[in-house]
Amino acid sequence: MNRPVPSPSGEDLVRNASEGVDPKTAGWTYLSFRTVRCRADEVLAGETGADETALIWLGGRAEVDGFGRVGDREDVFSGLPSALLLPPGASYKLRAQTPLHLAIVSAPAESAPPARLVRPDEVRIEIRGKGITERKIHWILSEKEPAARLLLVEVLTPAGHWSTYPPHKHDADTPGVERALEELYYYRFNPEQGFAFQGIYTKPSPSPSGGGQGRGDLNVSIRTRHDDLVLVPRGYHVVSAAPGYDCYYLNAMAGAVREWLFTTDPDHQWLMDWNKS
Repeated sequence: MNRPVPSPSGEDLVRNASEGVDPKTAGWTYLSFRTVRCRADEVLAGETGADETALIWLGGRAEVDGFGRVGDREDVFSGLPSALLLPPGASYKLRAQTPLHLAIVSAPAESAPPARLVRPDEVRIEIRGKGITERKIHWILSEKEPAARLLLVEVLTPAGHWSTYPPHKHDADTPGVERALEELYYYRFNPEQGFAFQGIYTKPSPSPSGGGQGRGDLNVSIRTRHDDLVLVPRGYHVVSAAPGYDCYYLNAMAGAVREWLFTTDPDHQWLMDWNKS
């Protein structure tokens, strides 16, 4: 007899960012993620193997072989990102010119566009929401830009504001409506002792008899803190930043089809005050 797979708890979904995750440890198919810190003059080198890979500058500056000096911000709250996008079978080498903080994101791909550098002036900025749901979006790699698997975006949520709002999901593959995308959130706060709450939940289908809906199989609230990595395996998700603490998160997404289509929780659809751009 097949036993049901237990639903993850909030603790199961929070990981150490520097140790990172891969498909095996995350329990999914595509996304790998880790953060790396380098001292000034330290060399970082690697190979992408069978993955499309992105190196995202969270803070600091480096000299990158073939691309020159990269990195124009001290930290995630003081400017726009740079990112090095690499196809499978590529290698990279860089030397940190200042203390360096990077996120490295990858997903398996048979092929991908040639290596390229996304500079800060190429990052598309979007203001989403109104009032206490207003937040700033930095599109590093949207579906409008060429890539094989990865979708990458930074979100800066002012203290006391809500983000990823209204709650939405992208765990089902329905062409033209929703695409199944694995997703993770990497958090930073200013000041660093700050926190936010991230809710992740599912909703059951209505019963055939027309009875009401009960709770879904996943319903967690996570107090996310500085440097936390949070996995979103499925379900609707939403973020609320604590008053007094500006919240940053880096979203990485990947799936079988590289298209950002989502379904808003129908209970809260009436609160949607922004359009996908």
